[in-house]
Amino acid sequence: MASARHDRTTGTDPIADGKAEAITELMLEVAQCFFRIRALGQKTGLITSWGGGAFGFMRSLALLGPLTVPQIAQMRPTSRQRMQRLADELAAEGLVEFIDNPKHRRSKLVQLTRKGAARYGELNAQLLAIASTMGGVALSEADIRKTAAIVRQLSDDVKVRSERLC
Repeated sequence: MASARHDRTTGTDPIADGKAEAITELMLEVAQCFFRIRALGQKTGLITSWGGGAFGFMRSLALLGPLTVPQIAQMRPTSRQRMQRLADELAAEGLVEFIDNPKHRRSKLVQLTRKGAARYGELNAQLLAIASTMGGVALSEADIRKTAAIVRQLSDDVKVRSERLC
């Protein structure tokens, strides 16, 4: 006898309605797109070979000004140690520097150097050049902005759910 919660003929669960299936498909497509973007980023230098997001790290500093490594880590689903490794790598390349933090004696601020700001500008221009060739004629700017808003909303929901599990 088929349960009210599971249809043996189709293998579907009435709770997993069309919306749930659509969200699942969206999440899987976003994940696949992420891995493709990461591979492209590694080939173009937007992402370091070990996976750290040099561009994203520098973008945070360019947009928000000097930040501590823990602040940068809190903005991403990653550890403080991973962001410290990236900060140290970028500092070794002369792209960021550690400066005194007036609010905390031991937690230094990280800021872009002139060289780092110039490199960020180059990477941003490179990303915009790549992005300008994507999407073809089938996607309008409005479609792309709406999709970004939907993905952002879904990402925020996942973040909240993840934080509840900690």
